[in-house]
Amino acid sequence: MLFVEGVNQFYGESQALWALSLSVPEGSCTCLMGRNGVGKTTTLEAVMGLLPIRSGRIRFQDQVLSSSPAESRAKNGIAYVPQGRRIFARLTVEENLRIGLSTNSGARGRKALERVLELFPVLGEMMHRFGGDLSGGQQQQLAVGRALVLEPTLLILDEPTEGIQPNVVHEIGDTILRLNRDAGLSVLLVEQKLPLARRVADRFYVLDKGRSVAEGLIDELSDSIVAQYLTV
Repeated sequence: MLFVEGVNQFYGESQALWALSLSVPEGSCTCLMGRNGVGKTTTLEAVMGLLPIRSGRIRFQDQVLSSSPAESRAKNGIAYVPQGRRIFARLTVEENLRIGLSTNSGARGRKALERVLELFPVLGEMMHRFGGDLSGGQQQQLAVGRALVLEPTLLILDEPTEGIQPNVVHEIGDTILRLNRDAGLSVLLVEQKLPLARRVADRFYVLDKGRSVAEGLIDELSDSIVAQYLTV
């Protein structure tokens, strides 16, 4: 479904990604892993068109996205939940959700919103609350819900459990499993919590200094790889 092919990305003259290649098969949950600062968020932002790439190619389904504008990615079926959630704190829950309906309007959009409220009932109870007044876990649900009203075929999540209390981390894992395995939504996930990654993902890539250094099925994520590239 998604192919990143030999991508090189620079911040000024500093190279962040080095001939990076990875793929996300349709229906999979692929986890991108690595220590802080190795290029995980940079990869996601390059996929979303938020950062330009110097060379290489990014393909989604049958379309080359490498030079297309960022706003076109949502229309192509990619939804992105960035690190830190980035909801609109001074807009209500309803207003945050309706922002996603700008590219999915009409009866279809209303149906998508209904499905989001079925998935996250607490949002339906807080439609007129400001986003900034929600707990961290509720804000994460709002951020995911805002992405889902687009009815994406690929959902990209950047550290969805960051700053979330442990009992809510399990709920977020449940949500990812439900979306991926029950609803068939393809997922590209950046996640630092190894138990969660092992629970929800079926494939992994490990980055180190902007390069892919290990990949495979999640059951092939060995203790030696963890020790070499993931432990602090």
